[in-house]
Amino acid sequence: MPFTPDSGIWYETHGSGPAVFVGLPLMASHSEIFGPAAQPMLDAWLDALTPRFTVLLADYPGIGRSKDYDPSTMTASRVVADLLGVADAAGIGRFAWAGYSWSGAVGLQLATRSDRVSALAIGGWPALGAPYAAIHAASVAKIGDVPESAMVILRDPDQYRQWSTFYASLLDWPEAEAVAEIACPKLLYFGGDGDLVEAGYPVPIASACRDNRNRLEAQGWQVDEIAGFGHEVIGQNQLVVPLVQNFLSGVLS
Repeated sequence: MPFTPDSGIWYETHGSGPAVFVGLPLMASHSEIFGPAAQPMLDAWLDALTPRFTVLLADYPGIGRSKDYDPSTMTASRVVADLLGVADAAGIGRFAWAGYSWSGAVGLQLATRSDRVSALAIGGWPALGAPYAAIHAASVAKIGDVPESAMVILRDPDQYRQWSTFYASLLDWPEAEAVAEIACPKLLYFGGDGDLVEAGYPVPIASACRDNRNRLEAQGWQVDEIAGFGHEVIGQNQLVVPLVQNFLSGVLS
């Protein structure tokens, strides 16, 4: 059974070739969690990537077929350890990471806390100038009043505390210094209208990506703004999937 032996995370692999670990919103039990209408999104990513890559998917954090755990323990350190453990269980050493929004933030942690990330493709979260304090405050405000959209993947409303735990662990993270040390190929993409307001707190995702574009490009990042779309751009398979596919094909060949 594809469970990691220590954390009980369910994972699956598809295809063959260099490994690409894809995070939320894709999961190993994607259609079981979101329903049959979500299958085209998973199919689009797998159809694009599996001819050249091994795609690793996991039900994380604590969703789908994976086991429960205490949400107060989901610090950035634990998330990195859990996901490296998934790669270990799948027999994968180095891997590219592709993530969006929260899993974009996770990709930054994987790339700065380990030497196993061969390429980094993140969307919907700024690599520099990220609003960690604002998103932390918003996540705390939602505890006890969990959005209905979040309950699609969560098993219990109390699990929502995991997000505030994660972001709290990054409030003092030395972002600029850490990001400057990422040596692997790097892609950042975002919807041009992707600034958010969460629980009354402005979360300027697109603005931070745009404001730091020149600085990131000077550090070797490929930065792509997808005009006319907001944070929901991840659902535009025809725009996002070829962008990530072409980046990975270029740097992992």
